[in-house]
Amino acid sequence: MFSEAAKHLTTVRDILRFAVSRFNEAGLHFGHGSDNAHDEAAYLILHTLNLPLDTLEPYLDAKLLSAEKEEVLGLIERRVTERIPVAYLTHQAWQGEFDFYVDERVIVPRSFVYELLGEPLLPWIEHEELVHRALDLCTGSGCLAIQMAHHYPAAEIDAVDLSLDALEVAAVNIESYGLEERINLIHTDLFEGLEGTYDLIVSNPPYVDAESVAELPEEYLHEPELALGSGSDGLDATREIILQAAKFLNPKGVLLVEIGHNRDVLEAAYPELPFTWLETSGGDGFVFLLTREQLLGGE
Repeated sequence: MFSEAAKHLTTVRDILRFAVSRFNEAGLHFGHGSDNAHDEAAYLILHTLNLPLDTLEPYLDAKLLSAEKEEVLGLIERRVTERIPVAYLTHQAWQGEFDFYVDERVIVPRSFVYELLGEPLLPWIEHEELVHRALDLCTGSGCLAIQMAHHYPAAEIDAVDLSLDALEVAAVNIESYGLEERINLIHTDLFEGLEGTYDLIVSNPPYVDAESVAELPEEYLHEPELALGSGSDGLDATREIILQAAKFLNPKGVLLVEIGHNRDVLEAAYPELPFTWLETSGGDGFVFLLTREQLLGGE
């Protein structure tokens, strides 16, 4: 089908229609940058042709060179037949205005935590200059550490991951943003071996429960297993974070953790903790906030 397409398709409009048809026919799962076949096809085509990602209309009737057509159709074919997330095909993922290099050594960035940095935390962190040290646990591609550096310009940031492969990707992104002097990459398991205390700790840890891991769409199987599942109920890493975070937080320090769809399970496990659930584009059940004092049993 794809070799036949190369003979008959000539314009961006042709390729776009073909890609949307194939994506829908294949029943692809969209959860790594877009949520529908048209947007994903448009992004893949524009990125591959080095065109502005927000400008499709002027190029729809442009004819492709043979080499361009071969490259685009090749990626469309891989997306369909191998179910590879589009971010791994383009080696690019976006969060807000930030874009990051990604490959199959890290999960594709999609945390809601980035939406909460800066102004949304003003009730707990009154001035951004008050964050002198910050910690990103399970940093993966380094995306949250980099955005923390942007929102808190006075902060030095430790970015931790158990995966050396992930830290290699994070290093690429940190260098790309010129933040080597402010972000310190650390190879360890959560808090193990860390020294000192922090004004802000954020984490997007593994949180998929065992049952859900077994039912994940094929696209997610290209991501590192270590970064997805966390025990039978998905909360093994989160429990460890809650257990240890207080001793690594300064007075009035803040902990921010994403836990997926596990709010009910978490609240049942810790009825004594006054979780604050912050509003994100996905709703108010995905990211919780606790202060050091709350973790210690204070207010």
